[in-house]
Formats: sequence, C-alpha cells, structure tokens
Amino acid sequence: MKVELWVNADPWDKALVTTALEGGAEAVIVPPGCVEKTRSLGRIRIVSEGGDLEWGKNVLREDLACAEDEQRILALSKEKLVIVRTRDWRIIPLENLVARSENILVEASGLEDAGILSGILEKGVKGILVLERDPARLYEILKYLREKDQQISLEAFYVEDVRSVGMGDRVCVDTCTLMGPGEGLLVGNTGQAFFLVQSECLENPYVSPRPFRVNAGPVHAYVKMPGDRTSYLSELKCGDVILKVDHEGNATPVTVGRVKIERRPMLLIELSGPSGPAACLLQNAETVHLIRPEGGSISAARLNRGDHILGGLDSPGRHFGHRVKETILEK
Repeated sequence: MKVELWVNADPWDKALVTTALEGGAEAVIVPPGCVEKTRSLGRIRIVSEGGDLEWGKNVLREDLACAEDEQRILALSKEKLVIVRTRDWRIIPLENLVARSENILVEASGLEDAGILSGILEKGVKGILVLERDPARLYEILKYLREKDQQISLEAFYVEDVRSVGMGDRVCVDTCTLMGPGEGLLVGNTGQAFFLVQSECLENPYVSPRPFRVNAGPVHAYVKMPGDRTSYLSELKCGDVILKVDHEGNATPVTVGRVKIERRPMLLIELSGPSGPAACLLQNAETVHLIRPEGGSISAARLNRGDHILGGLDSPGRHFGHRVKETILEK
C-alpha cells in the first residue's frame, strides 16, 4: 500500500505549500481562510474548513497515550481518517492500530521518524503527516519517502566473456534484512551500469545460507543507495542505508549491519547491454549469484558467454555519490 504524504502548513506558510507540491505530497493542512490561495499554487488535497477534507467531518486528530486510547482510535477510524499523535510513540501500539485499520495516519517530526513509521508491519500506515517547518528539510523528507519504495528499470545484459583477474579486496555486506531469491544489491564497476547481485539465500553444499548477506564485489565498486545516490562498497558501515532490489526492479531501503572486507580471487565479467559494453568484478565463488531476466539466478563461477543477467543503466558523473552534470568517461 502506497503511503500518503501530508504536510502541515498551519500556521500558513506559502513556502511549505510550494514544497509540498514539488515534493509530491498528497495533502496539505492549512488554516481556515487559506483554501483558495492554496489552490492557486497547484493541485493538492486541502485539509481545512471548506477544503477537500474537513476536520471532524472527514479527518480527526487524536492522542495515543494508553490502551483505552487505542480502542477509541480504532472505533473512530472505521468511518474517518485519524491522525495519531503522541509525545512518546512506541512501535507496538502503532502496529496494533495499523494491523486493524487502514485509516491511520501518524505524525513525524523528522526524517528518522518518517522512515520508521512508513515501514511499520512492512505494510506501513495509510499516511504520514510531516511536521517539519523548514522547506529544505521538508523536501528532503518527502524525497526520501517518495523514493523509499521506488522502481528501478532493469535490462538484460549479454555475457561476452568471463575470466580470472587475480586477487582483490572484496566486500560482503551484511544487512539487517532477510532477502529471498531474486533479491540483492545493485553493484557497478562504473556509474553507467549496475548489476543485480543476489543475497546468499540459496542452499549449497559449501556453507549455510546467509540471506542477510550479499557478497557484493570489490572495494572500488559502487552500490545503489536511496535518494539517487551511490556509495563505494569500501565506505559502507554499520547503520548506512542502501537499496535492496528484486528482479522486477522494486527497490526498498535496508540497513547495513556489518561490512566484511577480505582478500579473495576475483572474476572479470565483460558484458554488452543496451548502451554498449559494460563490466563487473565479483569474487570467484560458487556462492556468488547474479540474477537472470526471468528471476532465476546463476553462480558467477558458472557464467559463460551467451548467458544473460539483469542490470540497470545509469549515467556517470557523481560527486561524493550525488549525481552531477559533467562530461565523464569511465572504462
């Protein structure tokens, strides 16, 4: 279920309304008497007297402080949208509400709150009311939440050649999330093409499955992160947020729990794709799998010319992981 994003612009603040529109919010709360000037700025649902949604009629704002409040909010949410506010919110009471009602919205004061609340029970709440009053920080929060469950376009790449290239320092990324077949990280040798490396979720005769882990590649490689950013694998650390991607291109932020860098034998995989030649480097190991276009996987150690694997195209030109407009050649 897509999480709706609401912005609080009460007291009135034109900059907040403009940011809500630019950030893709679904609704904005404004004071009485501000409906028409809000509509003049763009198309967005307005919560106010005389707006698209009105207090008391369509939307309520209720405090959650005890079990009795939980029951009262559940009863109210059967007929109206309910924005839940609490000074000391805890995940379990909100989980109870979200599990039993699809009309619950919650207040978030910052980026950390918003990220946690949007993922309660994985299903998430119906909506998040962002209370941030600084337009720049508000836009950052809206952008993060919009990209939280983003879609990445994946293409089939043709394997031209596979060969050993000696030893290298490779990075295992242990996340705080259990991944399944067809899920992993997008890793790139350059900023032009990223390849979907599957988690170690499969049974094999060599080692027990570790579905939280991706043997992602050498230290210099890029990995996709939220917010249209990348990071070097060597720079990842506990607490960083990266993108888990499945074979259909569905991308979800996951948290890094640990990074292991060890010296291992490496393979160079040369490919051709929609934009021309590409390459990736991975450990020469049976347990390292790339994902096929149909969703199955193949070990990097068993790749041959003529095989196809999934990857994503991108444009080079990054500065500290952020996209920049400049001419750059990577090879």
